[in-house]
Amino acid sequence: MNKKIIFIFLLMGVITLNKVEAQFSLNINIGTQPIWGPIGYDYAENYYMPAIGVYYNVAGQQYTYRENNRWVSTHSLPYRYRNYDLYNGYKVVINQPRPYLHDDEYRGKYAQYRDVHNQPIIRDSRDNKYFESKDHPMHNQWKGKPNDDRNRGQNNHEKGKNHNKMGNNYNEHDN
Repeated sequence: MNKKIIFIFLLMGVITLNKVEAQFSLNINIGTQPIWGPIGYDYAENYYMPAIGVYYNVAGQQYTYRENNRWVSTHSLPYRYRNYDLYNGYKVVINQPRPYLHDDEYRGKYAQYRDVHNQPIIRDSRDNKYFESKDHPMHNQWKGKPNDDRNRGQNNHEKGKNHNKMGNNYNEHDN
C-alpha cells in the first residue's frame, strides 16, 4: 500500500513538473515578435493598433480587422491601411485569445493612444534579448542558444515578411 502511494505522488510530481516546463516555454516569444512590436514584453500573443482598430496575432502572423460587419484575418494589412506606418503607430499588447471579440472594450480603453507615435520598438532596441529576431538589425550579434540557426550554417535572414504588403489569403470570423 505504501509503495502505491509513493508511486502516485512521484507520478503527480513528474506531471506537475512537465506542466511547469511547458508553461515556461510557451510564455517567451521574443524571437517571433515583429520588429515593429513594442519593447518590454518577453511574451506577446496579440497587438491592438488603436489608430486603425486592427489586431495582430504574433504566432499566426495575421492581422484581424472588420470588413463588412465580419472579422477578417489576413497576413497583410488591407489596402485602406496601405500608408499606415507599423513602426510609428502605437501597439497595445493583449495576451488573450481572439481579442477582437472584445473590440468595444479595447477601442474604448485605448482610444487615447490613437495619436501616440513615440513608443519604443524592437527594431530600435539595443537590448541583446531582442537580437534574437532574425529581422533585427543586430541579429548577427545575438548570443543565442548553441543550436541557433547561425551555428548550423543556415541563413534565415531572407525569410522575413513585409507586414504591410497586400495579400490575398484571408479567413473570416463570425462575431
